Amino acid sequence: MAHTLAISKIENITHNVRQFTFEKPDGFEFTPGQAAEVGIDKDGWRDSDNPFTFTALPEWDELQFTIKIYPSHDGLTEQIGQLKVGDSFIIGDPWGTIKYKGKGTFIAGGAGVTPFIAILRMLRERGELSGHRLIFSNKREADIILRNEFDAMLGLEVIYVLSDEKKDGFEHGRIDKDMLQRLIGSTDEQFYVCGPDDMVDDINAALKDMGADPDGLTFEE
Repeated sequence: MAHTLAISKIENITHNVRQFTFEKPDGFEFTPGQAAEVGIDKDGWRDSDNPFTFTALPEWDELQFTIKIYPSHDGLTEQIGQLKVGDSFIIGDPWGTIKYKGKGTFIAGGAGVTPFIAILRMLRERGELSGHRLIFSNKREADIILRNEFDAMLGLEVIYVLSDEKKDGFEHGRIDKDMLQRLIGSTDEQFYVCGPDDMVDDINAALKDMGADPDGLTFEE
């Protein structure tokens, strides 16, 4: 069932990421990590089926998406970048294979961090962040989504990786097997991986080479 929901708030998170908030329909349920197919209430875009992940928590009175805008692309996110408060999204039913299965490491590339936002917020609310790690890769420091929020999550180990900049306090380069061996150590834990397809494939292969249980790898299939 599709819901047409008016935007109640828009917040700039980075130079190209915006957070959109909506009133949640009665009875709408989802679990942290799930997404929905999204269109916008505008001619030519109502039947778009781009997936975006809910970044609110299920118990909130609001729904929320945190979306990277691509103004140079002739696509849905370029259109979303033009929306204002009062404009509407068309949101389908929740779906997704990324869900929390236990303590471990979250590995994200760019906007691939969005499925982990609600999961980490859930763990924060439960007081269960200790023993979790976030390895978050971006091109530049300015691209890091919700950095202040992640840094304030007590108990969460956060490691930022920059591919296009070398800066003190950041890892540099691609997240590969050598980097993972240095940052993680033991693979006897859960791993959650989300980002560009090639990155996800490479990281999953590296983790398996390191001895990770394939059943302990969670990613969008």
